[in-house]
Amino acid sequence: MRKISRVNYELAHKRCVPKAPRGKRILVNIVVNVEQWRFDSPMPRKLLPAPHGKQHVPDVPNFSWAEYGMRVGMSRLLNALESRGITASASLNAGVIDAYPSCADAILKAGWELVGHGYSQQSVQSNDTDSEAEMIEKALDRIERFSGIKVRGWLSPGLQESFGTPDILSKFGLDYVLDWPLDDLPCWIDTDYKPLLAMPYNLELNDSVVYAVERHSSKELLNRLVDTLRCFDAEASDSSPRVIGIGLHPHLIGVAHRFPYFEEMLDILLLREDTAFLTGSQLFDWYSNYEK
Repeated sequence: MRKISRVNYELAHKRCVPKAPRGKRILVNIVVNVEQWRFDSPMPRKLLPAPHGKQHVPDVPNFSWAEYGMRVGMSRLLNALESRGITASASLNAGVIDAYPSCADAILKAGWELVGHGYSQQSVQSNDTDSEAEMIEKALDRIERFSGIKVRGWLSPGLQESFGTPDILSKFGLDYVLDWPLDDLPCWIDTDYKPLLAMPYNLELNDSVVYAVERHSSKELLNRLVDTLRCFDAEASDSSPRVIGIGLHPHLIGVAHRFPYFEEMLDILLLREDTAFLTGSQLFDWYSNYEK
């Protein structure tokens, strides 16, 4: 029987840490969740609750909430990041490739790293290991056929895993996973095959938590980044860097009343001389080479 946690426990200030790459002690991974919310299925999350608690399919208002992100929010994100020379990690439902082909093409052209994120936006969590493995394999295969590049990272929809998910991911040759936001630095996860690297994916700096769950004001994500940097400025050094994983969803951060604050976040980070923007694979290569 597998132990409860797959990750060895370490106090953060006692960890042996690789030196900051190129002297950049703040490493930022922008993760944009690009998702297919199926019109013929219940919506994964709702802005507008169902009247009298009765669920409806089709759910036009909540589908439109997400669809706005794919139409308008994605345009804003692609333009803002490209104009600043920032390469993001796209956590991609494989179904997006066929449902939104021009969006998928724009992401590929922008050079974003493609991270597996299920096929459509529904949980991979299952008691049926064979069924889960089949879905993950199908998603990885579709992304790799589209891009011509092997997928190296995975983010489960809703960060929900089964007990066997890490073993499946490792068996298919993935290097890292974003489902375990338990540290400010990467950590190795035990699997039945090769270890996976758990990449920082800060839930407190995730627009889904801030806006869809906690329902804060438009400026809150910016406020949290500023305060996070204040804390990291006191802790981080060339010999002890920190990773900031910022999780974004086009229908949340991409709306007009929030987007100017996101652009301000990018500009604050770009003005710092000690900050580098890295994709998940770049973070893996930096950290795993040290471990070897």
